[in-house]
Amino acid sequence: MNVIVRVSAPVHPTEIEDKVRKAITNLLPVELQIRDFGTPELYGEGDLESLRLLHRRLREERILDTARHILLIGIEGNTTQFRLNKQVAFAGKLNFPGGVESLGSIYVEISAGDNDELLRIIDWLAPETIDGKPVGEIEL
Repeated sequence: MNVIVRVSAPVHPTEIEDKVRKAITNLLPVELQIRDFGTPELYGEGDLESLRLLHRRLREERILDTARHILLIGIEGNTTQFRLNKQVAFAGKLNFPGGVESLGSIYVEISAGDNDELLRIIDWLAPETIDGKPVGEIEL
């Protein structure tokens, strides 16, 4: 399965780079580099393995329905995009912010070989549920 996970988050002057790094890697363990296009940001890429921790956290926090909705509405072609709250991620938890955050969010993009493959990844990450329990789990 051809999966590319891209993650980035701005590092504002009022923030400590190591804390932003920890916020990202608490949920998406990828190798991060600093890059600067005006505002410095941490950026990294991973593969399907990078999503396994997120997969587990979605179940632990029992937010599969919300996650599925966010992943599906973020689809464009063979990619889905979503944001995570940096402060909540620093505590090792998940939150999908509703609006623009003053310190910026963690931006995540998941790309697959084609749309069918992307939908399979979404089904794996956040399957459909009944009464909050997954209808069926698939292995990737």
